[in-house]
Amino acid sequence: MPPVFQSVTPEIITRLTAIFGAENISTTQADIDLHARDQSFHHAAPAEVVVWPDSAEQVAVALKLANEARIPVTAWGVGTGLEGNSIPIFGGVLMSFERMTRIVEVHADDFQVTVQPGIGHKDLNAQLARYGLFFPPDPGANATIGGMLANNAAGIRTVKYGASKDNVLRMQVALADGRLITVGSRSVKQAAGYDLLHLFVGSEGTLGIITEATLKLVPVPALMSAALATFDSVQAAVETVVAVRGSGLDPAALEFIDAAHCKMLSTSDGVDLEERPTLFMEFHAAQPEALKAGLTMVKQICEEMGALSFRSTTDNAERKQLWTARHHSLEIMKRLHPDKKFFVNDVAVPISAYPELIGFVEDLRTADGVKTYMIGHAGDGNIHVEFPFSDEAEYQKVMATNGKIVMKAIELGGTATGEHGVGIGKMKYMPAEHGPALDVMRTIKQSLDPNGILNPGKVLPETLESTQA
Repeated sequence: MPPVFQSVTPEIITRLTAIFGAENISTTQADIDLHARDQSFHHAAPAEVVVWPDSAEQVAVALKLANEARIPVTAWGVGTGLEGNSIPIFGGVLMSFERMTRIVEVHADDFQVTVQPGIGHKDLNAQLARYGLFFPPDPGANATIGGMLANNAAGIRTVKYGASKDNVLRMQVALADGRLITVGSRSVKQAAGYDLLHLFVGSEGTLGIITEATLKLVPVPALMSAALATFDSVQAAVETVVAVRGSGLDPAALEFIDAAHCKMLSTSDGVDLEERPTLFMEFHAAQPEALKAGLTMVKQICEEMGALSFRSTTDNAERKQLWTARHHSLEIMKRLHPDKKFFVNDVAVPISAYPELIGFVEDLRTADGVKTYMIGHAGDGNIHVEFPFSDEAEYQKVMATNGKIVMKAIELGGTATGEHGVGIGKMKYMPAEHGPALDVMRTIKQSLDPNGILNPGKVLPETLESTQA
């Protein structure tokens, strides 16, 4: 049975005001609209009230109230999600963490930091620079730490440093019934009890709301280099990805960018790219000799795999320029196609299956007659296929092609989503990927959130529909 939700009444508004203070609650249309959609193509949906907590205790008390009143609660970071993860599709309370941005403590000697969930990862790293440390997951946008953990965000450096789940040690989580619990610990080695820490990471706010996190940090690399290799074909480029990964080299980033994307990125100031399938790579090292040896080896591999050109740089300005363009590729694409909307696919497969997946996408371009751009974190088997569309007919065509790509990734032993999360758009593929394990997920959801108030309509297909009482 779908959960039955109640509307936010004047009495509830009064009680929420008592919890958060009048300055931290709003029912104005401007605030409602600002938090009604994320960066995805999914339709906006308004909450009934927006609240801005400034403590974990406020979050817990508000959840207890909402749970007793059967009112849905959706957590919000900064709205950078691409699968509708934080859209409050059943109204209720939108809980924005934009004001919980404090660094609680830097444990520099342990290479750790404890933070509130609303701080952006770029803002965090700017402050950690004084300690010579940084938090490595980098999804591109200045996503909040809470959002990154809730979504298990990853990004360009996953190939070396892992995703968000690999860089968190401890979290404080508010449960639907108002309990505040701590999961994990500050010890790097942890073997006591069930791994609740990673149960909540990637759950997209459907099992609990993250109110604090202790993260693993790494020293800022002494030396960094960027390398570009161009190829005559997509197949040669993606086969080189497998060769580089199998060589023993340890790239910090290994990105595949198709020819169409390279042409677009070249419109960015100072970025000079050939209109060919290209690999972007980055290497980190503590000694110049190690960096030089790595670049020499990767150049040799690329040339043996048929690279038409190879260039590298240790100039930080040039390296940052390339990655800035890479991070802003979607914005560049939208700017160059003002009459189009874009759907961004996100799948991942084992690295050995990457060439087959990319070849499948290439064939679909012709078979389905759709325009696609490909860009992705090739080093960990992740690809983003970006589809422009103008109207409903084109959108339906794009969705059909997207579905084929997702199912192919699952067939190859991969996943429907490598880093964007399930949200709204990937729910229909959960049975194909998880089978009977989906029932176990439903059991966990029922145990932790029996009234279904936490981010309803996300992740689990059974929560897609509800009743507004």
